[in-house]
Amino acid sequence: MSDNQGGLSPWKRSISFVLRIRNEKPCAKTVENIRQRLVTEGFEATLCGKPRETPSRPPVFDGEQEAKVIALRLGPAPKGFANWSLRLLAEKVVELGIVESVSHETVRRTLKKTA
Repeated sequence: MSDNQGGLSPWKRSISFVLRIRNEKPCAKTVENIRQRLVTEGFEATLCGKPRETPSRPPVFDGEQEAKVIALRLGPAPKGFANWSLRLLAEKVVELGIVESVSHETVRRTLKKTA
């Protein structure tokens, strides 16, 4: 039986052990990617990852707009409705010109942050 279990050299197996790769038999490609990152980006970036330089998307609402959405939600529901739905709220936010467009999911995340 070979000492090279799972296609990894003893050196790569020790890398997977030190970095606590949780698979019983870590993929050789995973270990190779980590090794490559160590060489190109350094120790700290390999262990902790490197933060994005900019967010993937700019926020839809600024602080003032968020406050308006929250105030709208806390106000009375539209006629014919007992409560605000997220979709109704998103439509009203666009109708009032708070933002140009917004999804109900963005409204949900905004309200959840403040709950």
